[in-house]
Amino acid sequence: MKTKRISDKMEKALNAQMTREAVQAQVYLSYASWAEVNGLAGIAAFLYKHSNEERQHMFKFLKFINDRGGHALVQAIAAPPVDPKDLGDCLRKTLQHEIDNSRSIDEIVNLAHEEKDWAAFNFGQWFVKEQIEEETLINKLLDQYNLATDQKRQNENIYALDRDYAEATQEVVIPREEVI
Repeated sequence: MKTKRISDKMEKALNAQMTREAVQAQVYLSYASWAEVNGLAGIAAFLYKHSNEERQHMFKFLKFINDRGGHALVQAIAAPPVDPKDLGDCLRKTLQHEIDNSRSIDEIVNLAHEEKDWAAFNFGQWFVKEQIEEETLINKLLDQYNLATDQKRQNENIYALDRDYAEATQEVVIPREEVI
């Protein structure tokens, strides 16, 4: 018999976040499909990869909950939002999803701190770092989109941007604690 090493409140919060990660995966999947049918193969490839990354996050929550003696509950999720009206709308909505996800992760970390659940606190720190990377990455893509669409040669720039997204990394380097 497993010994439960997380509170009921933490288990509920972690299950909710696991579901949120599944929703995130579906949003990226939906937006990737939209990009693909609109001729943006590079952007679609980037979003498909990111959908898979969000799904892996969901699995991390599932395993952590179960490994701590809880029970990960896979819930039904709502359909993803309607298609974006254009690439800018897609990136802005994606950024907002990431910001909302960051707030949810912060709530879990705060709860872990309040409960002195250092295993959950440490687990949450990985996601805090991940969310910094996610927001930075999407902000960078949005900045590139804004630069590309501000030019007179908009179609050529979007074509180049789409080509770049096909090879875009799923990670971004962020400042770390460094000794100078």
